Amino acid sequence: MRSYLDFEKPVAELEAKVEELRAMGETGDAVAIGEEIGRLESKAAAALKELYADLTPWQKTQVARHPQRPHCLDYISGLIENFIPLAGDRKFGDDAAIVGGFGRFRGESVCVIGHEKGSDTESRLKHNFGMARPEGYRKAVRLMEMADRFGIPVISLVDTAGAYPGIGAEERGQAEAIARSTETCLSLGVPNIAVILGEGGSGGAIAIATANRVLMLEHAIYSVISPEGAASILWRDTAKAQEAATSMKITAPDMVRFGVIDTIVEEPTGGAHRDPQAAIALAGDAIASAFSELQGLDREAIRKHRSEKFLTMGRDAG
Repeated sequence: MRSYLDFEKPVAELEAKVEELRAMGETGDAVAIGEEIGRLESKAAAALKELYADLTPWQKTQVARHPQRPHCLDYISGLIENFIPLAGDRKFGDDAAIVGGFGRFRGESVCVIGHEKGSDTESRLKHNFGMARPEGYRKAVRLMEMADRFGIPVISLVDTAGAYPGIGAEERGQAEAIARSTETCLSLGVPNIAVILGEGGSGGAIAIATANRVLMLEHAIYSVISPEGAASILWRDTAKAQEAATSMKITAPDMVRFGVIDTIVEEPTGGAHRDPQAAIALAGDAIASAFSELQGLDREAIRKHRSEKFLTMGRDAG
């Protein structure tokens, strides 16, 4: 059953009428009802297109968090063949918030690392809602170093509200683990591509998103802190999250303008949750295109390309 966001109410009402008419069509005048269904479907599609053409930053935040939006494991299932997951950081344990392993992307060997939020209550609890602990980032480091050793490119799939801020995580060195993971991303001699699938939250995201090419889905967000967190700090009022989202410049067009990301990946009309397969295919094409741009570069050129990309951020054009 499709879940609607608050601002999608006009579309929800039209599509509900369509479903009612379909049910009536089984017993009534199918021809007349069919014509009305077609008219309402066209109206709903037009309303959806108009609505999503001009979303506010807060509305994009809601879309990025949509419970039916495809997550990391959906992308791995749709894009990676013969995927073999690997577990554990060889220091403390395994963290299900970050999944990783090796497989083939369009015939080429790749290492894939990503945040997994989960799709129902059980899996969300298992994956800690995509909020990684130190052992998750240390697992990511282990996999990236293995990929580098064997000359295998890395794909990072980012979707997290942020690193887990619990006491245990802090005791086990959360900040150090994030820093080490970021450092490992920068030191790779193989190409790495990061894709912001939904939420790109703070150091929890940058730890695996420090890549040669950073792609971002059209309705994803990328920020140093959640809008609610920013509102709590600035105004001591989480109800001002909408205002914070607007001020923080967290949308894909903002990120392109600031040079934080390289490419916006188009989503199906109505967001990735309306047509997950199409969204996954579009992301796959963008990843393939990004890898093709890095072909022919040696290890030192790959490192230089990546470091220059991040050192350039924030510098004045003049």
